[in-house]
Amino acid sequence: MAEIKKDLVIIGGGPAGLSAAVSAAEEGVKDLLIIERDVRLGGILNQCIHNGFGLHTFKEELTGPEYADRYIQMAQKAQIPFMLDTMVIDLSYDESTGDKIVTAMNKTEGLFTVRASAVILAMGCRERPRGALNIAGYRPSGIYSAGTAQYYVNMEGRMPGKKVVILGSGDIGLIMARRMTYEGAKVLCVAELQPYSGGLKRNIVQCLDDFGIPLLLSHTVVDIKGKRRVEGVTIAEVDENKKPIPGTEEFYECDTLLLSCGLIPENELTNKLGAKMNPVTGGASVNESLETDIPGVYACGNVLHVHDLVDYVSGEAAVAGKNAANRILGKNAAENDGTVINIKTENGVRYSVPSVVRPAFMSDTLTVRFRVGNEYRDKNLSVYLDGVQLMKLPKRVMAPGEMEQIILVKSKVLEIISGKESEEHELIIRVEDKE
Repeated sequence: MAEIKKDLVIIGGGPAGLSAAVSAAEEGVKDLLIIERDVRLGGILNQCIHNGFGLHTFKEELTGPEYADRYIQMAQKAQIPFMLDTMVIDLSYDESTGDKIVTAMNKTEGLFTVRASAVILAMGCRERPRGALNIAGYRPSGIYSAGTAQYYVNMEGRMPGKKVVILGSGDIGLIMARRMTYEGAKVLCVAELQPYSGGLKRNIVQCLDDFGIPLLLSHTVVDIKGKRRVEGVTIAEVDENKKPIPGTEEFYECDTLLLSCGLIPENELTNKLGAKMNPVTGGASVNESLETDIPGVYACGNVLHVHDLVDYVSGEAAVAGKNAANRILGKNAAENDGTVINIKTENGVRYSVPSVVRPAFMSDTLTVRFRVGNEYRDKNLSVYLDGVQLMKLPKRVMAPGEMEQIILVKSKVLEIISGKESEEHELIIRVEDKE
């Protein structure tokens, strides 16, 4: 089996992988490689032909393919090598040398390994399948994930059906409600198990409200009718325990059911590596450098935690690329003094990325991203470090579908923790009532 040596391997050639690679190359890493399982670079953006991408990164509104092409051009200009149609099947860590061993295969090279000083995980995420939803009924044709339907319509010009019900109000499902309507299908409704939408507010307005498509909150599909093809679905209201309420069932005659019930980070390789995982996000647990607990392995984008905007994916990935490059090139000026800040989330905040911060490696500012677990109105977002309130931010609305963030200022952090005997400190992010 052939073995290649590289300073840096990026697994995934979507927006995260491309941004990380470009960032690392700009920092001076020359010996790097992108490995992508698809036949083209760009990842999921290639099938996202709607606009709305790039407002933060490029200050203009682009479609998904246009956004991806901007980064592909950057990668080509930097002469970053890549392998397409190549599947990574294993990732391991050689403790004796510190190398990461990437095992992959494709049609031309067969099975081969790449021994790398550092690896950036950028494999993205996938949709939750029907099997995770526990819906009664047979397994007829006409049931698709929203992303699969998007691929058929946008990439292959095939319509999945004519009368559609969508379960779940994730952004892809909302966008497909509009897309299917544009193509002549009748979208009967979008049913959402939670009492709030899982998508961005702008998508609810532009994709449902503008087309008169009802959003049924606290509703779910309880039965699917049909053996060969979907003939209809039964939707019922659910109580506060997410259990269907008897007597609220309503039958919708349809030939297609699209599932938009959440995204799952593609973390099989991360698990194989043995990296510490975050049980809430399903991604790796990382520090301020976006480094996992395996030295030299970084994670960014949707493989780390599911983002709402691709601009945030690219920005986060650029940070991972820069930090990986600094490690490879020995640019880290700071030394680990053993001081750590563990980030704890509570009272409505579900998780944070990063989950641990080493002040010695902080930049002047550090962006901490997180999501809340419910819809909150007119609350405060409070941050405490060792019991001292760092910030209190009034929030008009916070919802699970939209990512939140805070900016930690290094000088303020050091001002609080300096001189304390303990090397371990605690930062708490929580939702509080306004006084």
